[in-house]
Amino acid sequence: MSALTELYDEIAVCPDCDLSRSRNRAVPGEGPEDAEIMFVGEAPGFYEDQQGRPFVGPAGRLLDDLLASIGLRRDQVYIANVIKCRPPDNRDPLPKEIEACRKWLERQIELIKPKVVVPLGRFSLAWFSPNESIGRVHGQARYRDGIYYLPMYHPAAALHAGNMRRAIEEDFHKLPAVLEEARKGPKEEVPEPEQMRLF
Repeated sequence: MSALTELYDEIAVCPDCDLSRSRNRAVPGEGPEDAEIMFVGEAPGFYEDQQGRPFVGPAGRLLDDLLASIGLRRDQVYIANVIKCRPPDNRDPLPKEIEACRKWLERQIELIKPKVVVPLGRFSLAWFSPNESIGRVHGQARYRDGIYYLPMYHPAAALHAGNMRRAIEEDFHKLPAVLEEARKGPKEEVPEPEQMRLF
């Protein structure tokens, strides 16, 4: 059994916050164990809670379309969420829930070692970079600790606001070039002035 499969088994029975009592199924994440690109959403929704898989509802179908637009398939990337259980009525995740789940996502990143991480939406961006706004930094790649980060709006936002769709499509089309850069290997990190630091 791989370390990632063992991790899924632990997440499935995690009792660390109240969501463990209301969930149908935990949603650990899915994708190749050596994926170069890792997408990180916010939390499972209704369909994900039923199936135990991430991004299987309408936002997931849009994600599949966006991947196809840059020549990728879902089974080539890793998809996870900041929290692994659905909040009741799809409400926003609470800080204590995000904190209780932090160790799982940290371990996934450690095991998969992605070259590029794509935070989807404000909660995911806040997990990686607490003081930033998705409206300000979406589509801007940053390099930190051996990983490129390319924040984007959450696909669900594009379903609710048509004008967001163009922004997320444009951001997605930057992904191949960021991956190409990441494949060249580690680069020297130049410290940014404190007020400029995004990650």
